[in-house]
Amino acid sequence: MSHTPTFDQKIIQQWLAAKLDFKAAEKEMFDKGLDAETVSTNLKDYKRLWNAKKQFNGFICMGLGAFLGFLNCVLSIINPVPELFRSFYSD
Repeated sequence: MSHTPTFDQKIIQQWLAAKLDFKAAEKEMFDKGLDAETVSTNLKDYKRLWNAKKQFNGFICMGLGAFLGFLNCVLSIINPVPELFRSFYSD
């Protein structure tokens, strides 16, 4: 029975912080002596965490955009400064 070295999740977190690309991460795992199945599993975890981080940032941007769009709509309906509108279309 061969011993497969375990791979620490802290290393994947360090890669996320360093923004290491997938090829370099794969090469580093092969250099540590991991087999192809373990490398594939760990690479999937790395990609999942990478995409989760990007998805979270996307939701933040989408939420900010939705809030600003709603605020724009409400302010257009209320028209809090009517002088701005009348100055463009005065006779």
